[in-house]
Amino acid sequence: MTATITLSTGQQMPAVGLGTWKSAQGQVKQAVLAALDCDYRHIDCAAAYSNEREVGEALSEQLGEGKPLRREDIFVTSKLWNTKHHPDDVEDACKKSLSDLRLSYLDLYLMHWPMAFERGDELMPRRPDGTVRYDNNIHYRDTWAAMEKLVDQGLVKAIGLSNFNARQIDDILSIAKHKPVVNQVECHPYLVQTQLVSQCWGRGLAVTAYSPLGSPDRPWVTPGEAHLLDDPRVVGLATCYNKTPAQVIIRWHIQRGVICIPKSITPSRIKQNIEIDGQKVWRDAKHPHFPFSDPY
Repeated sequence: MTATITLSTGQQMPAVGLGTWKSAQGQVKQAVLAALDCDYRHIDCAAAYSNEREVGEALSEQLGEGKPLRREDIFVTSKLWNTKHHPDDVEDACKKSLSDLRLSYLDLYLMHWPMAFERGDELMPRRPDGTVRYDNNIHYRDTWAAMEKLVDQGLVKAIGLSNFNARQIDDILSIAKHKPVVNQVECHPYLVQTQLVSQCWGRGLAVTAYSPLGSPDRPWVTPGEAHLLDDPRVVGLATCYNKTPAQVIIRWHIQRGVICIPKSITPSRIKQNIEIDGQKVWRDAKHPHFPFSDPY
């Protein structure tokens, strides 16, 4: 059974989850089913990934009366996309994710980015020159206030942030009735995020790492950047401990106390990614002290 991180709400969030970013339609359902079969109990989703309906098909096959799992057995995260930041759009956006996922509530709902795009159903609204059409009249503080109502209505158990920096987190905390419980950011051994992670922990936020294996196909990768999974130091540790490079990196995240959501559609890799020895976590969101020891 995977280790968990205690959120400031008291919720137990599994430290390893299945990421679904860049999992194509036609593939993600089988990935989720394979993950649930391997004892994953945390699925990370987002409206912007355009695959929540297929994730929902998998969840509906496994969750519910007379099925292998109960709803409360699974921690499901989704995210509010940038075109839905207007306070009038937040509830409908959340309900759309719930409908696609075939759930009555989310365990965690994140504001995907701190900036608003022009309202509408176009995922990336652009001008003729290709630049994104932002809506500078919508502030993330107003979006947060609308997200807080989702907690009050029982549509979500907790709310959080994604891709927020330290100043923006403090800005939200200064007005929050329901405090953010998580900040999800890119994090891996090539982008350790030491200062931001420490700041989050000090303010009661857990940290989730996306692209935890240094995904070489993420849109902002630097041309010619080395592949983390091929790094000789990682490969050396993997060889020494008879692990895969991915397992070494995932263990590094867990040992730091950072939640991670590796993405895969390959059943054997999905299984390997959760088979991490010694899955005790040495800290939770309320006690930000942890050892800087080797992964194994």
